[in-house]
Amino acid sequence: MNSAHFTAGVDEPAVVITRVAEMQWHAVADDRVVGRGEAFRRPDGRIFLSIDSWRDTVFDQLAEAMLAILPTPLHTVVDEADLDLTSSWRRVGFSTGRREWEYHLPTDPRVTGLDTVRPPSGVTVTPIGAARQGPLREVYDAIRAEVDVTAGWESMPTEVLVRSDGTAPLDPSKYAVAEQGGRYVGLVRVVSRRHHARIGLVAVRADDHRRGIARALLANVLGALHRGGVDTASAEVDESNEAAKALCAGLGARRMGSALELVRR
Repeated sequence: MNSAHFTAGVDEPAVVITRVAEMQWHAVADDRVVGRGEAFRRPDGRIFLSIDSWRDTVFDQLAEAMLAILPTPLHTVVDEADLDLTSSWRRVGFSTGRREWEYHLPTDPRVTGLDTVRPPSGVTVTPIGAARQGPLREVYDAIRAEVDVTAGWESMPTEVLVRSDGTAPLDPSKYAVAEQGGRYVGLVRVVSRRHHARIGLVAVRADDHRRGIARALLANVLGALHRGGVDTASAEVDESNEAAKALCAGLGARRMGSALELVRR
């Protein structure tokens, strides 16, 4: 693999940056790995970077080697509270693309006010794990196409891995869905752990907005989590998504922090 040699500063050993794999770089000084860089392509085609090094000079050298090869635009995500890491990425030419707020939602229906919520007329909610693969794929693809022509799918907090043919596998065990007239009109993706759960996606077909379907889905999902002993669920919301922020606020969610998506064009 290709290597780049960097001269050392005062009292610092020389650094060799080596591309050890197609999307991985190592920084080595005195036969010791002092930094790592990695690039990965998300399902929407965007390339995201990560660099791990405690020395600013090594961070900059890894960034220089990676940026010389990879096509722009390039992205990375940082905790906004991590001022040092944010500063490092800005130093090598990245700027804020968008901000995502993290919320913690209570699951107790007496706290969220969802104890009396029912699906709108003609709509039924299928709980997590019982969705059918075919209709789930249909509603996922339809919602993605709708979002792509408005806010853009990159504004959604998706973490669905992509197959080699470019499609995203959907695991019904992680989804609850709303159904009307034989088709799915909304979905929620949930990743559960022992004492916590993450709401990865809440979405409803555009023609079915403002009917209370999202609240009905969340009532079902959060209620099930509460009965299973999970007290809190986390969710990420794009700063520009006023409807999602209002929904979280209405459920008694607490805003816990924020992440920045930085971009270099």
